Amino acid sequence: MSTIEFKKRLVDSLRWPAYLIGGLWLIHGLQALLGFDFGYYGVYPRTIFGLRGILFSPLIHGDWGHLMANTPPLFAMSVIIMFFYRKVAIPSFTLIYFLTGLAVWGFGRQVFHIGASGVVYGLVSFVFFSGIFRRNLKSIVLALIVLMYYGSMFLGVLPGKEGVSWESHLLGAIVGVLIAFLYRNNKEKDEEPKRYSYEDDPQLLQQDFFLNRDIFDKTKQERKKERRGGDWWSNNTW
Repeated sequence: MSTIEFKKRLVDSLRWPAYLIGGLWLIHGLQALLGFDFGYYGVYPRTIFGLRGILFSPLIHGDWGHLMANTPPLFAMSVIIMFFYRKVAIPSFTLIYFLTGLAVWGFGRQVFHIGASGVVYGLVSFVFFSGIFRRNLKSIVLALIVLMYYGSMFLGVLPGKEGVSWESHLLGAIVGVLIAFLYRNNKEKDEEPKRYSYEDDPQLLQQDFFLNRDIFDKTKQERKKERRGGDWWSNNTW
C-alpha cells in the first residue's frame, strides 16, 4: 500500500467513527441543555414500547461520565474495523448494533438499558475472535492488541455492579463472537495468500525435479505398498 493510499484509507476510516461520536455528544448535549430524560427511549425488555430502544439505546447515556467512558473504546474499535476489515465493517457494525439491542430486549432485566457499551463489547469481541477464526498474522496481532488494552473489560460481563447493564456487555460480546464467525471467510485483500508469477510458469511446471512432485501427497501406507509390490502385498497375509 502506497503512502497516498494509506492516508486516504486512514481518513476514510476516521470519518465515519468521528461522525458517530459527534452525534452521541450532540444528543447528550441536547438532553442536558433541554432538561429531557432520554432514558425512556432505552431498551425495556419484553415490552412493545421497549422495542424502540433497539434503535435508540446506544445513542443515549445517563451522564457525562457514562458518555466519556464509552467514547474512547467506541471510537478506537470503530476505526479498527473500518481500517482493517473494510469489506465487512458496515454490515458487522450494523448487526452488532441491532442484534445486541434485540438480545437485551429478549433476555435482559426489566429496567431501561441505555448506552453504547453493549456495542463496544460487541466490537471488541468481534476483533478479538476474528483473530482466532481467520488465523492470519494481521488478525492475530489485532486480537492481541485488543486483549492487551481491553482485556479487563470482560469483567464487565459479570453481574453485581449496580446501575450497570452487564446484560448488554455479555450479550454484546456473544453477538461479536457470532459476527466474527459469520464473516470469517470474507478475507480482505491483504489477507489473501500471495501467488507469485513463477507458480504459473508453464516451463517451470513441465521441467524435471529432483524429487517427484507428488511425493509429499502420498501417504506413508501408499509408499510402503509401492515398495512391497503393490496389490500382491496388500492381498496376502503373514
